[in-house]
Amino acid sequence: MALSRLDIHRRNRGERTLVTLAGDIGPATTPLLRAAVEQCLLDGVTEIDIDLTTVGSCDARGLDVLLSAAWRAGRAHARLRLHHPCAQIARLLDATGSTSLLLTAPASPVPPTASSDHMSTATRAPEDRARRPDQPVLRDGIRLRRLTRRQAEDMREDIADLAAQSVADTVGEAYHDRGDFLHRLAVTAHRPGFALLVAETTVLVGCAFGFPVGSDGRQGGGTLQEIIQRLTSCARFVVLTQVVAHPHAQHRDIAHRLQQRLLTDLHSSLAVTLLHPADRGARAAFSSWGWQNMGEVVGLPGPVAPCVLTLYAEGQPWARR
Repeated sequence: MALSRLDIHRRNRGERTLVTLAGDIGPATTPLLRAAVEQCLLDGVTEIDIDLTTVGSCDARGLDVLLSAAWRAGRAHARLRLHHPCAQIARLLDATGSTSLLLTAPASPVPPTASSDHMSTATRAPEDRARRPDQPVLRDGIRLRRLTRRQAEDMREDIADLAAQSVADTVGEAYHDRGDFLHRLAVTAHRPGFALLVAETTVLVGCAFGFPVGSDGRQGGGTLQEIIQRLTSCARFVVLTQVVAHPHAQHRDIAHRLQQRLLTDLHSSLAVTLLHPADRGARAAFSSWGWQNMGEVVGLPGPVAPCVLTLYAEGQPWARR
């Protein structure tokens, strides 16, 4: 008699994960399923989506594992949901009265698979009061969430996909090379105080990342700090290295909220970004988001003199200049 087999594939999206099962859930494979779900909870996952599309059969013991896992997830303030069960699993859920507990998922449970280190790019296209930096914000179906360095590394390819899609067919896309984006993200991630925010629905729709300058008088480079202080009288600011807002009905609002939330999280009243002077698309996007173009500035490292743009936090008396 052939032993049953269950292949388990896990795909992480920040605090959410998709577990895809292929095979049979029975006495020989339930320990694997139990271990996989428990590992998700140990990793701090808050949304566990289990895709049963390619599961051929599931016995009562397998269903018990799923119910127990759902109960443990609830105790950990997480949620486990099943998607696309076969007829046998659907009958078991109905017979045990578990349908409403485990089959309450949305139609699309998870996202589909899908120059210098200061130089920033952009795409076409009052935030919330102070809160914990890792606290998600949900409004109008869009959640803002701050990622740790590890989460940013795990999602780097997905974020790069978003950036590439967002600049397709826009002016200045020559300055939006995928490799350059990944390099910029990697370099910025090693900066003290690095912060990365994502905006997401069932898919990523925006991101912004950067780092603070001025907390120790040296971070980010003395030359840049001196130039910004002469231009704005501010010695402390955030270098906003990248803003991406995917073409979306709320793309301007998404970019605005990401930028203001980043300033709040990093306790700064001023954001600064540096753009390649030939990147007209980026300048137009930042202008539409309320940034002020201070002109090209010489004296910074790099083959060209970048344009320096500034944005003040909402509520500042000079924010509407």
